[in-house]
Amino acid sequence: MEKRGLGKGLGALIPGAGREEHAPTEIPLEQISFNPYQPRKKTDDEKFQELVKSVRLHGILQPVVVRMIGPNKYELVAGERRCRAAAAAGLTRIPATIRDMTNEQSLEAALVENLQREDIGPLEAAQAYLRLAEEFGLTQDEIAFRIGKSRSAVANTLRLLNLPEEIRESLASGEITEGHARALLSVPDKNDQRAIWRLVVDSHLSVRDTEHLCREAASGNVSRETTTAPREQKSGLDPNMAEIEEHLRRLFGTRVTINIGKDRGKIEIEFYNEDDLNRILGLLGAV
Repeated sequence: MEKRGLGKGLGALIPGAGREEHAPTEIPLEQISFNPYQPRKKTDDEKFQELVKSVRLHGILQPVVVRMIGPNKYELVAGERRCRAAAAAGLTRIPATIRDMTNEQSLEAALVENLQREDIGPLEAAQAYLRLAEEFGLTQDEIAFRIGKSRSAVANTLRLLNLPEEIRESLASGEITEGHARALLSVPDKNDQRAIWRLVVDSHLSVRDTEHLCREAASGNVSRETTTAPREQKSGLDPNMAEIEEHLRRLFGTRVTINIGKDRGKIEIEFYNEDDLNRILGLLGAV
């Protein structure tokens, strides 16, 4: 497939873009259907609400782009958030520029338009990159050039799709950040990824602590107990103490052992190198 407008952004993908004969016209919102290929799923964030307020005050300042799919029927090509904001603001009509576009052109333009926005989610972006690669034969270099990012940024985002499903869902919901997810990718074993992810969520670990734990796990320096499910209760250990031991293990991201003697007890916190010790000392200072 010919790769149109490489490096020129969205305008190069829309036939007739920039020509004066394509003057905007007012179109009823009810006649516009949303592009099924839009990668964006969420439109209820704070920035969207700010856009709705702006539309109520000033209207739609930049026309959306549509293509005709039937008599008085249009499909949105670019401007999905503006269109949804117009509906949320109570508008019944919206300024739009009509273009003649094929299904493939519409899909590619919809993907690139959303990828050029800063607030698209990392998994939404990854899915869009994948579609551009699979359905249009674009290389990572070509995708990066078209949307104004580095090839490594595109490659790293695509790698997020390799995470286990439950971790992807955690990222999509905001439970963990993209930084946490990227750190988990450095751990080769999927089961270890899941175990560390559970530890990150349960202990509210920072990205920095997650990166450290993942480096240790990848190098084999972390005890298997640290990244597995809670241990069976040790024989003779009070259930309350066992619960405290488990809490400390999750808090510090390493093996913690509580030993109770007749008159005294001790808590052992394992560390594996100087950096690990400094990390734990930092956590102790925050407790």
